[in-house]
Amino acid sequence: MSLRDRRVQYETAGLDRADLAADPTRQFSQWYDEALAAGVAEPNAFTLSTVDHLGRPNARVVLARGADARGITYFTNYTSTKSREVAGAPCVSGTFAWLDLHRQVRVRGEVERLSEHESDDYFASRPRESQLGAWTSPQSEVIADRAVLEVRLAEVRGQFGEGPVARPPFWGGWLMTPTEWEFWQGRPSRLHDRFRYSQSADGWVINRLAP
Repeated sequence: MSLRDRRVQYETAGLDRADLAADPTRQFSQWYDEALAAGVAEPNAFTLSTVDHLGRPNARVVLARGADARGITYFTNYTSTKSREVAGAPCVSGTFAWLDLHRQVRVRGEVERLSEHESDDYFASRPRESQLGAWTSPQSEVIADRAVLEVRLAEVRGQFGEGPVARPPFWGGWLMTPTEWEFWQGRPSRLHDRFRYSQSADGWVINRLAP
C-alpha cells in the first residue's frame, strides 16, 4: 500500500470542553496516566523542535523527565545541537503523540537551564551505564566510527573505576515553561477535536480550534 492510500479511521468518543481540566498541566497529567495505563510505548517521549541561527527548524525525540506547574523538564548534553540552538533561540515546541489513543499534545514555551542541584539529583538517579555514557559521547560532533566511542568508554570506566560517577559539567537539565498547550483527539471523518490553552494575565484561556 502506498503512503497516499494509507487510511486509519479514528473511532473515539471525542473530547468536549466539559471534559477539560481548568489547568493544562492537570489535563496533561490525566492524559499521560491514561497513555501509561493503555501500554503506550514511551509515553513520556516527545518531539522537541528548535531552530538554528538561520531560522531553520530541527526536530528530534527526547524523553520528558518531569511535568508539573513549572513546566516540562528534560536532560541532555549542553554542547549538543539542541542545546546550542536553545541558547540562541529559547522559544521551542514539543509534541507528544499517543497514536494508540488517537491523541496528541502540543506545547510551546521558553526554555531555561535547571539548577545545578536538580541536574545533580537526576543524574544520580540514572543507571550507571547511562552515567558513563554521558561522559563518553561528544554529542552531535562528527566521529570517525563507533570505535571512537568504545575507546572513550573504556577510558571513562578506568577514570571512575568502581566509585560514584559525578555529573559532567556539560550535561544537565532544561525546563520548558509553556505559554500554550493544545490537546488533540482524533474523531471520525477527520473532524477531530482540538482545544488550545493560551496563557493570559488572568490565567489560562481555553478555545476550541477547527481541525
